[in-house]
Amino acid sequence: MRAFGRWILLCLLALLVLEGFFIGRIALMVALNPGSTTFQRSEAWRLATQGDFHWRQQWRDYDQISDNLKRAVIASEDDSFVNHEGVDWEAVEKAWDRNAKAEEAAAARAEQNRPVRPVRIRGGSTITQQLAKNLLLSGERTLARKGQELVLTYALEMLLSKRRILEIYLNHVEWGEGVFGAEAAAQRYFGKSAAQLNAREAARLAVMLPRPRYFEKLPRSAYLNNRTSIIVGRMRSAELP
Repeated sequence: MRAFGRWILLCLLALLVLEGFFIGRIALMVALNPGSTTFQRSEAWRLATQGDFHWRQQWRDYDQISDNLKRAVIASEDDSFVNHEGVDWEAVEKAWDRNAKAEEAAAARAEQNRPVRPVRIRGGSTITQQLAKNLLLSGERTLARKGQELVLTYALEMLLSKRRILEIYLNHVEWGEGVFGAEAAAQRYFGKSAAQLNAREAARLAVMLPRPRYFEKLPRSAYLNNRTSIIVGRMRSAELP
């Protein structure tokens, strides 16, 4: 029993050291721009092993990124970004409800021997949660990793301003195969800098975010066009930090 207790204690200490390491890295981001994220490095490795390594990214300070893009991303990904403390529990509850209804509908179609499309699970993650996951964590989907994501999400909110969180997010989020950050995306899709994006261009980029590699291959997607128009309408009410 004593040996088991020591083993548990060592595991807890290791976990505390790991969390301390992560939180220390977040604290450094108050003044230092992160060079890359865990997600980016995993993508770089994947591309390298496929023999097709390419990486587009160029840091742009907050004021060098169009307010149109900031508003579009907030309107599309996290419309209560400036008001929540890292997690939008109301959005999470709504996502659970949508997922449950979608699964029920799929089950009903299956019982009737009708074609069933894979259910698209929605997570209700905020911009801060997405940043916590991409910056420091692996892509595995486990309860332990989700718990760690929550800890790091609150650490980001405590140590960094909303403006800084959005700045780091916009400079590292994926916008296509090997395309990371607002500047690379603006150059890749519109041949201009991130500072020059107009409202519709910004909205189009924001709509790509949940599935950037998918939409990169379908630039004339009807969904992409329709959703872009919706986000343009929502941008007026998006509040910036």
